[in-house]
Amino acid sequence: MDTSPEQVHDQRRWGSEVVTRRSKGQLEAEISKALIKFELEYMGRGPADARTHVVRDMILVRLKGILTPAEHQLIKAEGVELLKEVRAKLLESGRDLLDRIIKDLAGCDVISMHADLSTRTGERIILFVVSADLERQFHQQGKERWPRKKSSQRT
Repeated sequence: MDTSPEQVHDQRRWGSEVVTRRSKGQLEAEISKALIKFELEYMGRGPADARTHVVRDMILVRLKGILTPAEHQLIKAEGVELLKEVRAKLLESGRDLLDRIIKDLAGCDVISMHADLSTRTGERIILFVVSADLERQFHQQGKERWPRKKSSQRT
C-alpha cells in the first residue's frame, strides 16, 4: 500500500495506524455514535438521542431518553436515589471501556469522568476531561481537522 507524505507524517505522530483528517463535528458525531452503542450493549438500552460537544480539554455527551419504562416505575415506587445509585455503579463498572472509546476516537487519555442522570427528563450528561486541548488542536490545524484511524479496506 502506497502512503502519501502526509500519511507518513501522521504515522509517525499517531503511531502505526494510517490516519486521515476529520472535522470537529465528525469527531463529535463519532463519539455520540460510540456512546449510543455503549448504552445499548452495556447498559441494555440505547438513548433516543445523543449529542457530543468538544470544549477545550472536555468532551460533553448528552444522552436523551435513556430510562426504561421499568425504571420510571421504580422511580415512582422507590424514589430517584436508588435508580441513580444503580445507574452510577453500572456506568462506573464500564469506565475502562468508556476510557478506551474516548482514547481511540479522540487520541488522548481520559483524566476524569463525571456523570449525572436526570430522572425528571430521562437524560444523562457525561463529561470527560481529557489530556489534550482538542478544540485548540482543531483550530491550530487550520480547517478544524483532526487525525483519525483510516477505515479498514474491504476485501
